[in-house]
Amino acid sequence: MLGSVEMREKTLREFLNYIGGERRPSRSGAWLDSVDPSTGQAWARIPASTADDVDDAVRAAQRTFNSGDWTGLPAAERAARLRSWADAIETNAEWLSEVETRDNGRPLRETRFAQLPGAAMQVRYIAGLAENIQGSTVDVRPGAFAYTRWEPVGVTALIIPWNGPLPVFFAKVAASLAAGNAIVVKPAQQATVSILEATRLFDELDIPPGLVSVVSGRGSEVGDAITGHPGIGKISFTGSTETGRRVMERATVNIKNLLLELGGKSPNIVFANADLDSAVAGVAAGIFTPNAGQACVAGSRVLIEDSVYDDFVERLATHAKSIAVGDPMDLATGMGPLATESQYDTVRSYLRLGQEEGARLALGGRTTEDLFKEGSPLRGGFYAEPSLFTTEDNGLRVSQEEIFGPVAVALPFDGEDQAVALANNTPYGLAAGVWTEDVRRAHRMADRLRAGNVWVNTYKAMHWAMPFGGHKQSGNGGTANGATALHEWMDLKSVWMNVE
Repeated sequence: MLGSVEMREKTLREFLNYIGGERRPSRSGAWLDSVDPSTGQAWARIPASTADDVDDAVRAAQRTFNSGDWTGLPAAERAARLRSWADAIETNAEWLSEVETRDNGRPLRETRFAQLPGAAMQVRYIAGLAENIQGSTVDVRPGAFAYTRWEPVGVTALIIPWNGPLPVFFAKVAASLAAGNAIVVKPAQQATVSILEATRLFDELDIPPGLVSVVSGRGSEVGDAITGHPGIGKISFTGSTETGRRVMERATVNIKNLLLELGGKSPNIVFANADLDSAVAGVAAGIFTPNAGQACVAGSRVLIEDSVYDDFVERLATHAKSIAVGDPMDLATGMGPLATESQYDTVRSYLRLGQEEGARLALGGRTTEDLFKEGSPLRGGFYAEPSLFTTEDNGLRVSQEEIFGPVAVALPFDGEDQAVALANNTPYGLAAGVWTEDVRRAHRMADRLRAGNVWVNTYKAMHWAMPFGGHKQSGNGGTANGATALHEWMDLKSVWMNVE
C-alpha cells in the first residue's frame, strides 16, 4: 500500500498548494503519494496539508472578499474575466487532459475530446449568467417599496471528487466566482494533481490573489477543517453518500449552507418495444464506458422486460466484450482502470459477494491479474472488465448498494407497475433511464420515477443549461447547472422601504 512518503527520497515531482496567490508546500512539510492507477505506481507527490493550511486559505479568501476587488466589480467585468478563463482552458486542454488521465485513469479520449472542451463551454455559459442576476419588486402595500436582491455568500468551499476532478472544479469555481464569492478548494486526495496544475491558468488571468485557493491532503484533516471552519459560509460536496453524511454532521456546528451531490444506484429500464440495439449501446455506456462505472449516475441496475430479458442480456454481454480495456493514455482504449487501489479492492469484493449471494455472473469478473500477461506495464494497475450479474432478487446487496465500478445487475420485470416499483425501491434517487418507442409510456414513466434526472432513449446526457440534482439520499441543497445555478452560491435579501 502506498501512503505518506515524507521519509522517502524526493524522486517524484512535487506539486504545491495554491494559497493566497502563491504556490507552497504544507506547513507541516509532509507529503502524500499520487498514484497512477494504470500502473499502481506513485508518479507525483502532493502536500499533506493540515488545519493550519486551511486557515491560511480561508483568511486569504476573507481578505480578498472584503476588499471588494472581485465582488465590487460590475457583473459584466466578472463575466469577461470568466470568458478569458474559458479561453485558457481550451488553450491548455491537451496538457490538462493528460494530467487528469494519468492521475485518475479516465481515458484520454474522453478527457481531451469531451470533458475539457465541455468545461470551457460551461464556463462561458456561467459567465453569461453573471450578467443576468436579477431581483424583483414586490407589491406589498401602498406607500412601501419592497424588493429582493441576490448577494454573494462570502467565502465558499468546494470539496471535489476523484472520479472527474477537472470538470467539477471548472464548473463550480466558475459558478461561485460569477456570484461574487471567494473560494477554498479541497481536491480528493486520490486525484489532486490535475487541480493543482489547473491553478496555473490563474497566472494568466486578472484575478485578485486569494480569490481561489487549493489545499490538498487527507479528508480526515483538510476536509474536516473545511467543514468545521467558522469563516466558510457555504460548502459544496460531490462524492459518496457516506461521506456526505459526515460533511452534514460537521457542518451543523456552524449551521453552514450545503450543496450535496451524492451517490446513486440508478435503474436503466428496457421495455420490449424499445430499439434494442440502441438500448444495448446506451446501457453499456451508462455503466461500463468510459470511466469504468465510476459515476454517480451510473445505470448499475438494468431492469429488462421479461419477454426480451434473455435476448437483451446476451446482446449486452456481446457488446461489452468488444470494449477495449487498457491503458487510458491510448486513444483506442474504451475503458480505463479504476481510479484507486481502494476502489479496485471494493469492486473485487462485490464480484465475490454477488456470487456468494446467489446471483449468476453472466459476464466478466476478471481483474488485473487475469487481464494482463506477466511483464505487462499494466499488470500492476487497477483494472476490472465489464461485469454483469443476473438475478430476480432486488434485495441483494449487489442490487441495492452503490459499487462504483463496471458491475451491473440485470433484473427482469413484468409491466410498467413492476418496473416502477423495482426502480424506486432504493434509498437513492439520482437518475433513471427508460428505453421505449411508446411516447405515452415514456411520459408516464418519467412522471412516476423518483429521480432527479430521467433520460428517455439515451443515458448520461448532460448539458450546462439543464439542471442536475438528486432526490432522497442522492443529494440536497438544490441543483447544479441551469439558468438558476448561481442562486446556489448566493443569499437572497429582502428590502422594505417606506416611501410615504
